[in-house]
Amino acid sequence: MDKIIADFELDVRGQCCPYPLIRTKELMDELETGEVLLVIANEAMTPQNIATWTKKTGNVLLAVEEKGGIFNIYVRKV
Repeated sequence: MDKIIADFELDVRGQCCPYPLIRTKELMDELETGEVLLVIANEAMTPQNIATWTKKTGNVLLAVEEKGGIFNIYVRKV
């Protein structure tokens, strides 16, 4: 898989549900179409919550990478 280059990064480590999703939505609202946001989280529900949200909004979940309990979640604005 090619490395995904994020335009913006949001670090929500240490924040509990629903705050990672709320902060992701707020930042995504500011992005231009086609830009990619990297969300860094350690809350286990965050990838699932963002995946569900992208399906509802039409944004694209590009990838979820997990290493040592840290999730890198890449989302493209459409």
